[in-house]
Amino acid sequence: MAMADHNDQERNYPATARRLEQARERGQVARSRELTAAAVTFAAAIALTFAGGNLWSRAADAFAHGLRLERADAFDSSRMAAALVEQGGAMLLALAPLFVLVLAATLAAPLLMSGWIFSARALTPDFARLNPRNGLSNLWSKKALAELGKALLKCALLGTIGGAVLWYHRAEIIGLVSQEAAAGSAALAAIARTGLYALAGALALIAAVDVPLALWRHYSALRMTREELREEMREMEGDPQQKARVRSIQRSTARKRMMAAVPTASVVVTNPTHYAVALEYTEAMRAPRVVAKGAGAIAQKIREIADAHGVPRLEAPPLARALYRHAEVGDDIPPALYTVVAQVLAYVYRVREWRRSGGRMPSAPDDLAVPRGLDPAEGKPA
Repeated sequence: MAMADHNDQERNYPATARRLEQARERGQVARSRELTAAAVTFAAAIALTFAGGNLWSRAADAFAHGLRLERADAFDSSRMAAALVEQGGAMLLALAPLFVLVLAATLAAPLLMSGWIFSARALTPDFARLNPRNGLSNLWSKKALAELGKALLKCALLGTIGGAVLWYHRAEIIGLVSQEAAAGSAALAAIARTGLYALAGALALIAAVDVPLALWRHYSALRMTREELREEMREMEGDPQQKARVRSIQRSTARKRMMAAVPTASVVVTNPTHYAVALEYTEAMRAPRVVAKGAGAIAQKIREIADAHGVPRLEAPPLARALYRHAEVGDDIPPALYTVVAQVLAYVYRVREWRRSGGRMPSAPDDLAVPRGLDPAEGKPA
């Protein structure tokens, strides 16, 4: 028993689709900051490659224009503020391609892992995170130490690659002091782009390792115990005991409704004791309809209600068995039984006439032939 309880508490089962969907609703999805960092770095490198010249020329124009200060501007603060707004707008316009690409990369990277998600629950304040005790315990947890080790390795890798780029271009960097501003700036921009692409490649390698780890951590955190799996199955399929109670109530309600239709039936066909089927027919109906049927105790109850309300009864075992097997309550009788049931209804009409007028009681039909294949007892020994 102790071993079974221990196994029930272990998270040995993968998360179900419902548990994963509930986690998404809470905003709990797999995330990789390394993938976002790599995407942003690549976007910045691409933006500087294709828009770097325009950005440099606009920045130079803005810088040169900002250094030109008229005497009147120095004594008018409003003109100085307008000039500042103008230069700021020019720089923002120049940086717009870089901002747009970086923003697109920031939004696209999480979508690659988890798709689009918006969860209002993630915005709900969680005051448990402000607990200092929890913060200190998390600071020295295995996860925190693993993140620290990963950060140190990342810094070492990026530092090595950055240093290698600078060392490779050391002669060009030293020679920048002897070049003109325009040429030196272009050479420095080329070195910066090379270094940025190298760092982006290194971040991509880190992301290639971090993304599978992030997915593994996410699905591991959502693994379920046996008890959680059972509870979810009960919630999805319903409590078996509760479902049994509901079915019992439904059967009881249907039985009461069925019994309430017996007093208005046209005839009850019996077996004579095993089965009872109540039929109703009016001129407005397309065909006779089964309003009640039962076997055993239910058949006995149908006969009692029929006798109490003067509903004619006819013992016709083959017909009773065929109606019980091939027609449900509320359905019309099968077309193959139209002829034989018509004979029964004709007998019922004679009984009603006898009850009104008196005279000789009509005899029950003894030649009711049920078509072959409809009687369940057909071919069985008597």
